[in-house]
Amino acid sequence: MNDADAGVRSSEQLSVGQVAERSGASVSALHFYERSGLITSGRTAGNQRRFSRAVLRRVAVIRAAQRAGIPLSVVAESFAELPGDAVPTHDDWQRMSEHWRGELDTRIAALEKLRGSLGGCIGCGCLSLAECGFVNPDDEVAGRGPGARAFDGPAGDGAKPL
Repeated sequence: MNDADAGVRSSEQLSVGQVAERSGASVSALHFYERSGLITSGRTAGNQRRFSRAVLRRVAVIRAAQRAGIPLSVVAESFAELPGDAVPTHDDWQRMSEHWRGELDTRIAALEKLRGSLGGCIGCGCLSLAECGFVNPDDEVAGRGPGARAFDGPAGDGAKPL
């Protein structure tokens, strides 16, 4: 085992398959989380990944955040505020959830607006960004300059050049 495993008994180390089985996350998802810096592993002398049992709590937080629609980049920012590879505590989770509440409120408002406008949008058949009151109210996108635009929300908020 390498330095990342120092002081941790091998019985407390889990293979990637064991973490997948216990967490409900796929092996490929765990590898992605590791590449993204959300979780870490050590290596055995045979170069096999070994995770601390504490990684199960981190994976649980990641999966809960994903179900709530929180981007992994935001999860990574929250984990960066924890010391080292610390396991998120109840208090940590409370801070993270408070931080994420504003983002969720914005998404909920956008979805409620979409739900209220969707019937009229589908029925109008305009298929024109210049005239669409749902995707581009008052032709707001034209004021952002020429070129194609991608939309982050139903009101065109956060339009970005493609």
